[in-house]
Amino acid sequence: MLKLITALAFSTTLFATSAFAQKAAVKNNSITQEEVLAAQQAWGKALVQISQDFEKGGIAKATETAKSVLDAAYGYDDGPVLFKPTLTSGAQTFRTTYEGALAYFVGNNSKFPQDSGFALKGWRKTEIKNSALYLNGDLAISMGNVMITNKDGQVTTVDKTWGYKKDTDGKIKIVLHHSSLPYSAK
Repeated sequence: MLKLITALAFSTTLFATSAFAQKAAVKNNSITQEEVLAAQQAWGKALVQISQDFEKGGIAKATETAKSVLDAAYGYDDGPVLFKPTLTSGAQTFRTTYEGALAYFVGNNSKFPQDSGFALKGWRKTEIKNSALYLNGDLAISMGNVMITNKDGQVTTVDKTWGYKKDTDGKIKIVLHHSSLPYSAK
């Protein structure tokens, strides 16, 4: 009889625990394909916005916009971002700091004298064609091409790899950004 009472008490505890578990909030930090595609589109729109703000409001407005973009899109608050911009070389090839990324996008930083401001080049449109996406929990990696059109209609194509991490607030942040011009055998 004692075994039966113990078994009933145990099963009631299990049932109560299971009922509680069903009511508990579940947080899913997995990144979806849709979130990656939205982050890429937001990046493209932001690049165009920085260019347009430069044309309308000068370097101060472009810098303000670029800072907002870096704050919203990149994970510099959580540590270094593995950022290799398209048009960099030498000791300033890799931009693991916020300051280095900002200098690449808008120039005007004596610590980065080679930077003329990639985002200031009159961009009007971006198109992103992914070759593949890799999704693994709170980490996602994409690789493909970005076609950027300037105000004269000229298109620049870059090879692009982005790595995304979902932060504790559930926001997607770029933690890897590698960009290069396509190989040309000349």
